[in-house]
Parts: sequence; structure tokens; C-alpha cells
Amino acid sequence: MTSQTTIDTTGPGDRASADPSEPTPAAGLRGHPWLTLITVAVGVMMVALDGTIVAIANPAIQKDLGASFSDVQWITNGYFLALAVCLITAGKLGDRFGHRQTFLIGVTGFATASGAIGLSNSIAAVVTFRVFQGLFGALLMPAALGLLRATFPAEKLNMAIGIWGMVIGASTAGGPILGGVLVEHVNWQSVFFVNVPVGAVALLLGLLILLDHRAENAPRSFDLPGIGLLSGAMFCLVWALIQAPTWGWGDIKTWSFIGASALLFVLFAVWETRVAEPLIPLGMFRSIPLSAGVVLMVMMAIAFMGGLFFVTFYLQNVHGMSPIDAGLHLLPLTGMMIVGSPLAGAAITKLGPRVPLAGGMAATAIAMYGMSTLEADTGSGAMSIWFALLGFGLAPVMVGATEVIVGNAPMELSGVAGGLQQAAMQIGGSLGTAVLGAVMASRVDSELPGNWAGAGLPKLTPEQLDQASEAVQVGVAPVVKGMPEALVAKITTVAHDTFVSGMSLASLVAAGVAAVAVLVAFLTKRGQNAEAGAGVGHI
Repeated sequence: MTSQTTIDTTGPGDRASADPSEPTPAAGLRGHPWLTLITVAVGVMMVALDGTIVAIANPAIQKDLGASFSDVQWITNGYFLALAVCLITAGKLGDRFGHRQTFLIGVTGFATASGAIGLSNSIAAVVTFRVFQGLFGALLMPAALGLLRATFPAEKLNMAIGIWGMVIGASTAGGPILGGVLVEHVNWQSVFFVNVPVGAVALLLGLLILLDHRAENAPRSFDLPGIGLLSGAMFCLVWALIQAPTWGWGDIKTWSFIGASALLFVLFAVWETRVAEPLIPLGMFRSIPLSAGVVLMVMMAIAFMGGLFFVTFYLQNVHGMSPIDAGLHLLPLTGMMIVGSPLAGAAITKLGPRVPLAGGMAATAIAMYGMSTLEADTGSGAMSIWFALLGFGLAPVMVGATEVIVGNAPMELSGVAGGLQQAAMQIGGSLGTAVLGAVMASRVDSELPGNWAGAGLPKLTPEQLDQASEAVQVGVAPVVKGMPEALVAKITTVAHDTFVSGMSLASLVAAGVAAVAVLVAFLTKRGQNAEAGAGVGHI
């Protein structure tokens, strides 16, 4: 049975019905599918631009604010935590009150929080406003996917998501270069101010072009107990992942939060079977393709985000590149995402998602294995090969897994599906950063004492060794002014070789995760976009 969508054409009291399998009727510019795509792409571009700019700016932030390695992780993890906790609820807000409204609020709040970060002069303020960025980003991202899902017919949705992914790739590619220019010639704060004019453009376009879409059977109530249980479960899980490298994976605090998360997830599942309008109808997960798409997104993010976290430190601290040079060296990765995303959309439309997704994860696994072979003196050509292959592998996964999740969900749950897609990615990113960060820390802690002694360097006290280990984890040589040049050279060699050894092991772990994801990809199938409920309860 085909679900009907209610579309605002002039105002709250003037509505017309349209089949979601057909292009949305629009009066003038408002509601035009391709203009809608441009509008949401500008908003999402702001988020993508922010991600890569922050990655390039991290070393400068660390140096200027005197931040520790864990502080730098919190710039990323605070953002992930807010996103992961709020994405699904934010998607439900869009389903309930309209994706246009939540998109506009998200754009405005994200740009405002970015400006506040630019005015910050302490690491605590940066992390605090990064959390606010996460909260408003949680409103923006599911709403963007919900608007595309409601606006484009089934046969054009893959291509629309492919172009959407291309814009994200272009923003990701431009971020490191723009961020490098600003960090090198202005200051790190200026990279956040870039989001303010981009957000203003997205807001203006949204007010002029976006049309509100609400399914007739959209929820009319709000599952507050469900929101509380799910938010608590997500918080405990992501908090455990973030703190595990500090507390230790064997620490009782780590497992207490993981246990609390599991208990809250169970209580949430029980509650959702009893409430009239659940936050997440659990019948969604009877769709094996949808569930596989969520798992695939988690695994892709573990491999990509966890691995990429160390690459900026490798380029800047080990190779001594400027932020601009580091951004240029990442162009093969992001450039291939630009090229690959629309090609992936076309391939998925023609072949279905299984082969492109499996091929993409296989390419990702090979690329991460290749990155494990990088040395402290590896040339730009070798690096570019693996970065390009990684970008080419990620493109079909970003496009295909998104379409599998959103396309296999009912129209009235498109916001929840968009929230699931983004939550999976953020949890995967947090998991990747935590686990691969733990792998890095463990390898550095185990190898640094032996490498230090083997180089004939002066013996360190336990406190000095801890400080040296923390520096080496980000590729920094623990040297001080006034040291003889010969001693500086020895310490630098030991530090860089130890860092590269840790990055190599982390890349191998990421490659293993990507290899397993190849099998998961074969469980996916094309979304039933023309039939809103077809993805629930069917395989």
C-alpha cells in the first residue's frame, strides 16, 4: 500500500496530497526537487567543511591553547557525543513537526555555535561550543535526508544522494586547503568563522525554496520515556568509548557504563513494544537490508574516521608539512570522493547496492592495509595512491548505505531513518577514534621504552616517560630548547618511528573491520522508495 504525503504549498491551512513515488508538485521555486537538493547540500556542506577544517586545525589548537592529546580528542569526541545522543530524536522531531523547520533551526544554530568557537580563547570553551555544534548538527543532517526522501521519486533518489555525496566530497576536499590557508596566514579561530556566511546562505535558500513534507500517518505524539531511555543508552555507550583510552578497557568504570548502556537499550526495546507511537518502531529492524545498512555505516566510520584521525598528525608532525601542504596531500582522498559519489549513485541505480557496496569496502580495506605500510620517510606518490583508493572506496559506501537505510524505511519515518544513518556514522567514528586511539597508545607505551633505550638516549623517569609517550602519540618529538642537535635528531627519529608503528597497527585493525564489512554489504538491497512501508518487515 502506498503512503500519501501531505505537502504545504502556500501555508499551514492550504495542503495538497501527492504520491511520494512521483516528483513533488511545486509552485514556482518552492519545493523544486533539484533546488531543494542544492539548498540542503549548502547546509550539509557547512558541516562537511567544518569536519575537515577542524582536522587540519587540531595541531594548531593543541599548540596555541596548550591542550593535551586527550583535549584534542575531546574537540572531536564532544561533537560526536552530542550528535550520537540526539540524532534519532532530532529525526523524530522532523517527522513530527516538519523537516523544513528542523533544518532551518539546525543551520542557524550550527553557524552561531561556529562563530562562538571562533571567539573562544580556552580549550574548555572550544569543546563546549563543539557540543552545541553537535546538537544543532543533529537537527540538520536527518532533516536534509528527510527532505530528499520526500522530494525525489524512487528512480532518482540514488542520483540525488550521489550528487549530495559529491557536494560533501567537494567540501571535504576544500576544507583542508581553506583551513590550511587560514591557520597558516590568519589563526585557527578563523576556520570556524567560515561557517557563518555559509550558514547564512543556507538559511536564506531554505526560507525561499524548502517545502514542508509530512506524511499523513506521521506521529502525533512524542515518546518522551523512549527519548529518555534511548538518549541515556547512547550517552553511556559513547561516553564509555570516549573514556576507555583514559580509564583503560579493563577498568570497572568503562564496563559499568557499557553495562548501563546495554540495560537502557533493553528497557528502551521493551518500552517501544508497549507505547502507541514509539520513537523507533522496532519492526523497522525486521528489514535485513536496513539493519545491514546501519551496521555497514558503523563499520565504514570505524575504518575511515578512526584512521583519518592520525593522518593529519602524520602529515604535519612527522613529515613537518604546513597545514596547507597537509590539505593538498589529502586531495587525492577527497577528490576521489567527488568523482566517485555521482558515479556510485549511477552504478547503484543500475546494479543495486550490493556489488558497489562490497567493492567499496574491499577497496577501503586494501587502502587501509596500504596505509599500514607508510613509513616516516614515505614519499608523496605512495601516500597519494592509498589516499585516492580510500576515497574511491568510501564513495559508494556513503551513497549506497545511506540509500539502503533511508530507502527501506517508511516515508513517515524518513527522519528517524536519517537519524539512524547519521547516528551509526557518529557511533562508528567515536568507536574508531576510541579503539584505534587505544591501539596507538598501547603500541607507543610498549615500544617507546625499548626504542628509547636502543637509541642510547638518557634514561627517563616514569613521569618523563609518560609525558614523552603522550607527545609521541601525536607524532611530536619530546625535545626541549637547548638540546644538542645530535640528541634532537636521535629523539626525533625514535619518536617518529614509534608513532608510525602505532599508526601502522591502527591501520591494520581498520583494514580488518573494512574486510568484515564486505560480507555485510551482501545483505543489503535496493530501497522500496515508491512503497513507503515496503521496507518494514520484508527482506
